[in-house]
Amino acid sequence: MSAMNIAATGMMAQQTNVEVIANNIANLNTTAFRRQRAEFQDLLYQTERREGANSSDNNTIVPVGVQIGTGVKTAAVYQITTQGNLAQTGNSLDVAIQGRGFFQILLPDGTTAYTRDGSFQLSPTGEVVTADGFVVQPGITVPQNTTAITVNTSGQVQAQVAGQTNPQTVGQLQLANFANEAGLEMLGNNLVQQTAASGTPVTGNPGTTAFGSLQQGFLETSNVDIVTEITNMITAQRAYEMNSKVIQTSDQMSQTLSQIQ
Repeated sequence: MSAMNIAATGMMAQQTNVEVIANNIANLNTTAFRRQRAEFQDLLYQTERREGANSSDNNTIVPVGVQIGTGVKTAAVYQITTQGNLAQTGNSLDVAIQGRGFFQILLPDGTTAYTRDGSFQLSPTGEVVTADGFVVQPGITVPQNTTAITVNTSGQVQAQVAGQTNPQTVGQLQLANFANEAGLEMLGNNLVQQTAASGTPVTGNPGTTAFGSLQQGFLETSNVDIVTEITNMITAQRAYEMNSKVIQTSDQMSQTLSQIQ
C-alpha cells in the first residue's frame, strides 16, 4: 500500500519540524537569535482520472478528476526576521540595532560576515572586536588611555581620553542591509553570510533611510516566543503520532488482505 510510504514522508517532515522547533528553544537566550519555521509542500500526484477530460462521444466533461497524493516534503526552513526585545546591560560596548541592518564582521579568511549581535569587546591593541576576536568593520581602534566610550544612535564612536577635555571621535559604525534577509546563510556563532538568494549588501550609517538606529548599553534578545514554540511542538508531535497510526493501520489492512488470499 502506498499509504505507508505517504505516512513515512509525513513522519520525516514532522521530525524536521521538531528539530527546527528544538533549535529555536535551545537558542531562547541567544543574543539577537531569529527563530526559524519549517515549511512544507505536497509531493507529486498520481492522476487516475483527469479533470476536464471528455467522458463520452458527446464531449461531456469530467468535472472532478481523481488524483492521489504521494506525501509531503520539506520545502524550506524560513527565518523569521522580526525584531527581538532590547535588554539593558549597562556595558558601553554593548550595542543593539533598533530596526533593520547588520554589523559587518571581518573573518580571518578575509571574507565579510554579518551579525546583529552587538556584544563587542576590545582587543589587546584597542580594536573593537566580537567575542571571538573578529574585527568589526569599518575598523575602529580606541586609544589605550580611554576612560569612557560613547556610541550615539547614528553609529559615531567617541572616546574620552585621559587628560583631554573634549571626547575624541575614533570611528563610525556602519550597517548592511539585504533585500532578502531570509536568504542569508547561517554560519553559527551568531554570524550570517551573503548568498545569491540574499542579494548584495547595501551599507550606510545607522539612523539614515532604511537603516536602524543604535542603542548603546543594550543588546537585542532572541525573538523566540516559548509559548508559541511549545504549542508548535505539541502540534508536530500529534501529527507525527497520526502518521505513525496510518502506518499501523496500513499494516493491519495488508495483513487482512493476505489472510483473505
